[in-house]
Amino acid sequence: MKAILHTQYGPPDELQLTEIDKPIPKDDEVLIKIHATTVTTSDCNVRNFTFIPKSFMFFARLMFGFKKPKINILGIDLAGEIEAVGKDVKRFKEGDQVFGSPGTRFGAHAEYTCVPEKKALVIKSANMTYEEAAAISLAGNTALFFIRDLGKIQAGQKILIHGASGAIGTYAVQLAKYYGAEVTGVCSAANAEMVQSIGADKVIDYTKEDFTKSGETYDVIFGTVGKIKFSQCKNSLKQNGIYLENMLELKDMLRMIWTSIIGGKKIKGGMAIESLENLNFFLELIESGKLKPVIDRCYPLEQTAEAFKYVEKGHKKGNVVITVVHN
Repeated sequence: MKAILHTQYGPPDELQLTEIDKPIPKDDEVLIKIHATTVTTSDCNVRNFTFIPKSFMFFARLMFGFKKPKINILGIDLAGEIEAVGKDVKRFKEGDQVFGSPGTRFGAHAEYTCVPEKKALVIKSANMTYEEAAAISLAGNTALFFIRDLGKIQAGQKILIHGASGAIGTYAVQLAKYYGAEVTGVCSAANAEMVQSIGADKVIDYTKEDFTKSGETYDVIFGTVGKIKFSQCKNSLKQNGIYLENMLELKDMLRMIWTSIIGGKKIKGGMAIESLENLNFFLELIESGKLKPVIDRCYPLEQTAEAFKYVEKGHKKGNVVITVVHN
């Protein structure tokens, strides 16, 4: 089978399209014929630590490999068709169209991969494309974790989402609206129309306006891409407001503990855990027309390195998808 191999750190051109053996599922695994996957910031971090904060660089290298990568096939989102099942698999059968994530084992930048049945994997809706399905898991779960679980957004609250046009941001805007909040999105003017089209009540062009100087206050501020810090937007939070930070530095974690002790304005952050319940929740929202994945552009598997170059510029709108064509 064809796969994109990641064997060294460096520029995206180190990624190579290679023929390798097709995997064989273990007793508790399913073999998935992949039709679509994504290039996410998580893939970029594992590939070359692109967006990892400096204070966590040592831990990242410890996890993913100091001198050479421990993970040789990237790809943390997938959508495809089950081609074979292990003898102990109960939830799926051959021919099922599924989407989800192999988790931190990655492996989706290939024609096939094996995923344990217990992982976050669900049946795809018939009216959803593979590309749309592949764009849900990581970004959607992350946005849901911050908006619903940490921010506990409620009807009538005001939320500002910084980085509203990115993969996590586009889901965060839609989820905040679903829960009844008044949403302000911060992005570039080029993406303002798109952000409004998915539900933002107001859009601020960060190149022309600094929201921290407007005098407007919010119940929740969500920094999706690590471009703002608590100290910058503290005065833009209401008295018991919450600052949600997706990319925490070590010093932010210490502040998070401190703000939880003293009360008042708080910093919250953490890592989303994928679940079947969350994926099924997204299916319900999409089927009812209350949410839609935003896809910037699609690349064929052969051009995965080009997709990484585009994502690592840091200006993508929604998700970048890799389509996998089987001959």
